[in-house]
Amino acid sequence: MIFCWLLIVVLCISLASTWALRRYALNASIMDIPNDRSSHTVPTPRGGGVAIVVSFIAMLPILVGFESLTLSDAVAMGGAGLFVAILGFADDHGHIAAVWRLLGHFIAAAWLLFWLNGLAPISLFSQTLELGWAGPLFGVLYLVWLLNLYNFMDGIDGLASVEAICACLGMCVIYYLAGAPQLVAAPLLLSAAVMGFLFWNFPPAKIFMGDAGSGFLGIALGGLSLISAWHSPHFLWSWLILLGVFVVDATFTLFRRVARGEKVYQAHCSHAYQNASRCFRSHKFVTLAVLAINILWLLPIAVLVALNALEGVIGILVAYIPIVVLAWKFGAGSVSHQ
Repeated sequence: MIFCWLLIVVLCISLASTWALRRYALNASIMDIPNDRSSHTVPTPRGGGVAIVVSFIAMLPILVGFESLTLSDAVAMGGAGLFVAILGFADDHGHIAAVWRLLGHFIAAAWLLFWLNGLAPISLFSQTLELGWAGPLFGVLYLVWLLNLYNFMDGIDGLASVEAICACLGMCVIYYLAGAPQLVAAPLLLSAAVMGFLFWNFPPAKIFMGDAGSGFLGIALGGLSLISAWHSPHFLWSWLILLGVFVVDATFTLFRRVARGEKVYQAHCSHAYQNASRCFRSHKFVTLAVLAINILWLLPIAVLVALNALEGVIGILVAYIPIVVLAWKFGAGSVSHQ
């Protein structure tokens, strides 16, 4: 009963904070002005993702008190998430060179891995692999990539919010089915924080998330996935499957642009979801399509993997191949696509 009230509190804080941030952005002229790389056509306030940061981080001490997170897990998530959010907030208000942003991302990832005691052993074809010294390296690269791909994929109304909610609630279902209910609280509260923001961000968006929110969600989801991996190696595979739309689109687009010799830090609008939104002339259609893919396709596969009914690598391949086909069909990373 107490936890239900916590969910309501988080939702209300996020709702009210987003409203306040929208007023602030309008008064301070912190607007996202459409240009030739934009997926929107109307100037829109940005920076609303700070509401997600505030409402979730405020709950970390309570999660520790209820033993839903250890103190070290909370320090890892809170420290890394807050640092990334502050860096993104500064970039939303001005411009920080890409090299300094990336350095900050690596620092945040290293902080998180330090407090989590590194990367948990990985399950691979029924074998448990101890990565040793390579574990922290892979862990940092994983977190930095997840953080940045979330920035890349926050380009149309509601998409980044829906993806986070689907991943969090999907893992809550998996934790319950896999007999790990103690892991449910953190992703459930994070989903409530995102829902409060989504009320203002659902197409047509009244405010955008901004780098503060998207970067925070990337590192937070990565942190939750690594925490769960210490409980069961299968859970990490399930997180990767549930985040499959973002992982495939961002990675496919990046590789294709690198192959053409483009500078990866330059802004562009060639992700599959951006091309799809232009093709269907609707942000809402694409966002709801991703919601359907997550629920109807990715969640069942993630459940099978978590319950050890399907090998993690096989689950990834089965889940990702159709999404790769969709990314190709919608010209992810192409110079131009109609």
